[in-house]
Amino acid sequence: MKNKNILEVCLSPGLGGLEMFVASCYEAFSKRTLCKVVVAPETKLDKYLEIQDKYHIKRSKFFPFLPARSLAKYIDKNDIDIVHFHWTRDMITVVLAKLFSKKKPKIVQSRHMGMTRFKDDLYHRYMYKNIDMMHAVTKRVEQELKKFIPEDVRPKIEMVYLGVEIPKVDEKKVEALQKKYNFKDDFVVGIIGRIEEGKGQHLLIEALDKLDKDVKALIVGDVMDENYLADLKDKVQKENLNNRVVFSGFTKEVNEHMQLCDILVLATKNETFGLVIIEAMANKVAVIATNNGGPLEIINDGVDGLLFDGGSDDLANKIDCFFRDIQLYSIIQNNAFNKVKTKFNKKDCLLELYNVLQKI
Repeated sequence: MKNKNILEVCLSPGLGGLEMFVASCYEAFSKRTLCKVVVAPETKLDKYLEIQDKYHIKRSKFFPFLPARSLAKYIDKNDIDIVHFHWTRDMITVVLAKLFSKKKPKIVQSRHMGMTRFKDDLYHRYMYKNIDMMHAVTKRVEQELKKFIPEDVRPKIEMVYLGVEIPKVDEKKVEALQKKYNFKDDFVVGIIGRIEEGKGQHLLIEALDKLDKDVKALIVGDVMDENYLADLKDKVQKENLNNRVVFSGFTKEVNEHMQLCDILVLATKNETFGLVIIEAMANKVAVIATNNGGPLEIINDGVDGLLFDGGSDDLANKIDCFFRDIQLYSIIQNNAFNKVKTKFNKKDCLLELYNVLQKI
């Protein structure tokens, strides 16, 4: 039986876990079938995808019919069987494109965020009625979709975890970064993600002030809120932490930066999944994450990671546990690495999702 052709769609302007997953899907699926990708021009995802075969569409909030017609023509031209979109704001564009197209492809949404309210209004009922399947990235998201989307219009729901690869790290780059950031024998705690208040970088800075002076912080990520970044730097200045906090900015060398860290912190109050957690585990970096949302499905507290209550005092205590107990650190580090290889293997997870898509 012929493999179904897949179109990956993401018009998001950002470059976080959602957008990176689009790139992963394209890379994996294009090895098995015809797979195309549609992005908005000059976005971070557009620049990240170093491929020639991209189709560009500008999202229009007030006139979605225009990009939808362009997308419909592209669907028909490439004989697309499945449109796989990720960013919820692309829903109307994708659904309208299906209606405009002659091909009438199946529509699948990967739902990367939780759902918090009922979708029983006319708009959402019509949208979901035209979506064939939703991919939930966690069991919690799956439960929320079933709770908040009316059963009579609810698409089929499949839960498949996101996965990561065991990285091939450039040791020379790691050494160069150590010199650049002046990390010698320091104990380094990293936090990687967009620089915005919801990601909780301030909690790490507050925790650092309570810890041994040999503990340093590495803050990695693209700046989404310049005012928040300014507040962080002011906090570092006031607490006299200039020599202990490094802001690296955005980087594509995520694994090399993780290799600089002894601990990776996820401080988001309610992270849907937490891809950065399993990326750290794959890098053999111990993880501390908030005890809410996606981390609860990844971390077995005290076995392959530590959970904290969302406050800087508890975060400081958990960092100190790793700092002072080398045996605990080693056990958790190894357990986490083994879990990634068996439960969150990127190749296996993407193959599972591919097979789910092919069956709709």
